Amino acid sequence: MKFIYKIIITPLLSGIFFCSAAQIQTDSVEAFQDSSFVADTLTYPIIQTFLGNWQRNFYGKNAPDKLDLVWKHYLGKGETVISRKVGSKIWAGAGWTGQPLLVKEKGNLYLIQGAYDHYLKKINAETGELIWQYEFDDVIKGTGTIWVNNNPDKPENSLVILQGSRLGVGNYLDSKHIPSYRAISYFTGKELWRMDQKWTHSYSRDVDGSALILNDTAYLGLENSFFTVFDPDHRNGRMLNGMFQPKIIQERKLYTMDDVYNHRNNIVTESSPSLLGNHIYVASGSGHIFGYNLNSRELDWNFYIGSDIDGSAIVTSDSCILVSVEKQYIKGKGGAFKLNPSKNPEDAVVWYFPVEDKDFVGWEGGIIGSIGINDNYINSKQTHLAAFVGIDEYLYVVDHKSIDSTRTVLGPDSITVYNTPKLVFKKKVGPSISTPIFVDNKLIVAGYWGIYLFKYDYQNQFELLDKREGSFESTPIVWNNKIYIASRDGYLYCFGLKN
Repeated sequence: MKFIYKIIITPLLSGIFFCSAAQIQTDSVEAFQDSSFVADTLTYPIIQTFLGNWQRNFYGKNAPDKLDLVWKHYLGKGETVISRKVGSKIWAGAGWTGQPLLVKEKGNLYLIQGAYDHYLKKINAETGELIWQYEFDDVIKGTGTIWVNNNPDKPENSLVILQGSRLGVGNYLDSKHIPSYRAISYFTGKELWRMDQKWTHSYSRDVDGSALILNDTAYLGLENSFFTVFDPDHRNGRMLNGMFQPKIIQERKLYTMDDVYNHRNNIVTESSPSLLGNHIYVASGSGHIFGYNLNSRELDWNFYIGSDIDGSAIVTSDSCILVSVEKQYIKGKGGAFKLNPSKNPEDAVVWYFPVEDKDFVGWEGGIIGSIGINDNYINSKQTHLAAFVGIDEYLYVVDHKSIDSTRTVLGPDSITVYNTPKLVFKKKVGPSISTPIFVDNKLIVAGYWGIYLFKYDYQNQFELLDKREGSFESTPIVWNNKIYIASRDGYLYCFGLKN
């Protein structure tokens, strides 16, 4: 793998030594976790945010060869309100994006998992035992981010989970206050602050995305479609509207009034922002991919697609971004874009790969989840692969650095002609809104028909190693021959090889 952790060691009052998990790109093959330097007294996040890092392209290490059940933990079920007209429903387990976070704490592994029973949970990754849980006002859909505070006021505040939820049972879009984003101490499970979500032109005040954190400043697109820059440190917060809230540094709208009209207020930002160079890229349900300039602190890049966009922008090793496109509000097909954001938006398309239209529980087609890539798990002789699953029930694996010279395709507008990448592998796996993940020479794909474990070789020949039935919306992680993933059946599963 091509990422190691930058090591910042701080002795805390408890005698634990803490390592930050800020990742830097390197040519080293080994991650620092594999080094003999790491002692059992170190505590550090391994999977720190949705899809692992600020580039959204790291999923763990050492994938197993089997999907044997190691343990399962019952997450429970909870009520959530769909609307005043529809009323409430009971949801079980965990869903989209629902990826667990992973922390190594004094030699032991722990998961942080949000669930539909309204609770954020810390769970022993080896046994499935619940350590603590913190109650939100509604179901938790998105994946959190762990902020590493290298100068905490107390040892227990050196790791802080930033986590969102739906708007709250008993609340509606026009409720006065919606504190659906919160900071929780990783060590104690106690709340440090809560952020009130403003009522905007968006029809949501939930929070699904995972924050990106640079130099103790957090960046996140909220479902009210404000790109929000804030200080995660509770010491800089204040009492506001009857709740202790973090300091908001800046807000920028991720929509125009034309978007509000064309999408009938569905301008929800559910994606997680990604870092590439001096820009943060964020996909919005308003139909745009925006680039936020860290120098000017403004949105100065805007690629317009027009569809609903749910997945995050994935950063590739050749400094491009991969973006999934839902089939909604567009004449053409949904699919996957590769964009080069160093170019002007009108010249940024490297390729487009459309998928077939298909109706499924309200979706019309396209790709809902994010795109998985193997860039961090291969050497220079191997193919750079990207994987995605459409609502059309098919898994697609493409060579994201090669163009298919035999054909071109129409874009989402059904007018513009684009190049398209070489298709390496295609298989019917059922509809999915989960993100496929590559780890080593394995590909793990989850969806409504179950979870699939594939192996592939240097010639890009794919072999199905194992499959388990189930209904999965969330995205898995992998660590040391174990796969962790939550299901809609109410359980968090650990699959792989038993010790």
